[in-house]
Amino acid sequence: MTCIVGIAHEGKIILGADSAGVGGWDLRIRKDRKVFLNGGLIIGGTSSFRMLQLLQFNLSPPAIVEGQQPFEYAVKALVPAIRETLKSGGYATTVNGRDEGGVFIVGFRGSLFTIHSDFQVAECIDDITAVGCGESYAMGAMHALRGVADPMARLQAGLDAAVTFSTGVAGPFHFVELPAKPPAS
Repeated sequence: MTCIVGIAHEGKIILGADSAGVGGWDLRIRKDRKVFLNGGLIIGGTSSFRMLQLLQFNLSPPAIVEGQQPFEYAVKALVPAIRETLKSGGYATTVNGRDEGGVFIVGFRGSLFTIHSDFQVAECIDDITAVGCGESYAMGAMHALRGVADPMARLQAGLDAAVTFSTGVAGPFHFVELPAKPPAS
């Protein structure tokens, strides 16, 4: 239960997240954050704080090969490293012969991806994404503000809508930015 929002804007990527830790009817506001930087990646997710801890502290992202398309890197290099990290950390499970993890957002080099529990990589055509129980509310609010140039206003509106309409979302909100890669000189 959560809401993570993301936007790619002018080469930079910004993620925002709530602070709710929900189990059944119980709610705790967590100090540990659901959005963070790891090397050249920005990551935010739902599913499990254990999964996020492994992605933040145990994942060693493979080097991004110059010229390699971000989607290809995500599928061929990043996801295998994530799968191994989650397996070795005791988080990933195998169900009916298929590995399963959690749901999270990853961004790098101006691209924004959602990694689903079956490790598929999703890149949507628009510049926004969201995951968690507040996803639909956040996406609706961010889409409604698609003409607004300020990416933070759109992310804030998405989280505001999620906290207003979903019982599994709670502040405070935290934001992390991965700056645009400077052009090669």
